[in-house]
Amino acid sequence: MHATSFFKRLLENQTTAVLALDNALRVQYINPSAEMLLETSAPRIMQSPISDLFLETAEALEVLQQSVLTGHPYTKREAEFLLQSGNRIKVDYSVSPLLGEQPGLLMEIHPRDRLLRITREEEMLAQQETTRILVRGMAHEIKNPLGGIRGAAQLLDRELDSPDLKDYTRVIIEEADRLRTLVDRMLGPRKAPRMAKTNIHEVLERVRTLLDAESKGTVLFSRDYDPSLPEFMGDSEQLIQAFLNIARNAMEALEQHSGQQNTPEIMIRTRALRQFTIGHCRYRLVCRVDIIDNGPGIPPELLQNIFYPMISGRANGTGLGLAIAQGIIGQHHGLIECDSEPGHTDFIIFIPLELPS
Repeated sequence: MHATSFFKRLLENQTTAVLALDNALRVQYINPSAEMLLETSAPRIMQSPISDLFLETAEALEVLQQSVLTGHPYTKREAEFLLQSGNRIKVDYSVSPLLGEQPGLLMEIHPRDRLLRITREEEMLAQQETTRILVRGMAHEIKNPLGGIRGAAQLLDRELDSPDLKDYTRVIIEEADRLRTLVDRMLGPRKAPRMAKTNIHEVLERVRTLLDAESKGTVLFSRDYDPSLPEFMGDSEQLIQAFLNIARNAMEALEQHSGQQNTPEIMIRTRALRQFTIGHCRYRLVCRVDIIDNGPGIPPELLQNIFYPMISGRANGTGLGLAIAQGIIGQHHGLIECDSEPGHTDFIIFIPLELPS
């Protein structure tokens, strides 16, 4: 095998993103990993100056140029790249001078966003497991005395002759039942999911239809579906409940701020992600669902805690809907995240379409 073609094959099979730049910092080569990271293709980016991707100061570009001239390697931490799709990513990159007849730089790019997201997800999953254990223990401690209170009230009700006094015992029984129901809701689904082949778009269309009828036309629902997504093993009824909880929260937030200038809108979008990591597991194919609303956003002080039980940004909210949704998605080995700012709140749901081998 010719040496040049051999080394090219090595680069093309690297998981690290690699670019080769000439002495004018124009792209001369990009490997497939870099194409995936930068969301572009070799024909589109070839001969483009690195400044088209580089969101840093002129001094940073000058350092790269000096690396070409001096032959000294250079490493930069937490640089920001602007992708042609409009997305921005944080990366670490290293450049090594290429000497010879055609001087230039070999740039290796290591994404930080993904590592930070994996770390954040692992912390979130650990916190949620701790919360589930705490809620189970608390529910057990609450339900035992509730059963005693309810039973004592029933016995007292039988002994009382006065209808007025019986009204008090009935209040005790009804409130005990209400508290038991609340505790059961905090625990989430009490039965294991019944897995069957599920189409994510059928689930989302059911949710959209239900909420469209509830809103009576006051909220615009739009969707952007990826038709390539295959069926997967899931419990469609539980998934409908999870997505309904998320989308209904968005709709109620929009209705509470109906005086906003823009038309209240909820966008439902699906995409396929390949070789994607959720927590510490890497999956070959993952479904990403975005439920986006143009409402007022979630206050920053609530954003980090919205998936915990009893946390709500609405005066009449129970704070259980998102916690239950996270539990259901967790049973499907997935995860829910949220990004929010005024005018744009995005609940991002990841569901593996295939379990890791």
